[in-house]
Amino acid sequence: MQFLGFNYRITDFQCALGISQIKKLDRFVKRRKEIAEYYNKAFDNNENFILPTVNKNSGHAYHLYPLQIKFENLKFGKKELFEKLSSSGIKCQVHYIPVHLQPYYKNNFGFKPGDFPISEKFYERQISIPMYPSLDETDLNYISSKIIDTLK
Repeated sequence: MQFLGFNYRITDFQCALGISQIKKLDRFVKRRKEIAEYYNKAFDNNENFILPTVNKNSGHAYHLYPLQIKFENLKFGKKELFEKLSSSGIKCQVHYIPVHLQPYYKNNFGFKPGDFPISEKFYERQISIPMYPSLDETDLNYISSKIIDTLK
């Protein structure tokens, strides 16, 4: 983020798409929860992972599955993991660069690395693995197995 700004406009097309998607929301969230349960079982009891947790007094739509990798236990870093998984056909993403490390906040408020160590540690460890309703059990097995095998 280079500059502070706002953009509240939404197009008619985006509104129509949103309305059509709302009709599918319950089904999408249900499926995403099933996928998260699959991942939780696949990655549980492995010292290289920190699984996402959900407070018992709230719910989770699993827009993302933020898996944390304990790279300090490994001989390679996040960039190498992304490259290895990508070469296996698994596209991961990074979410989210801590706000205080965004250029706007660093330049205007003097934030620097180390100011918020918990968010920085999360960012260093976190990868977003594939999470969308059309993933089937074969996909999930392939994704989770490849991630586990890559960390060995």
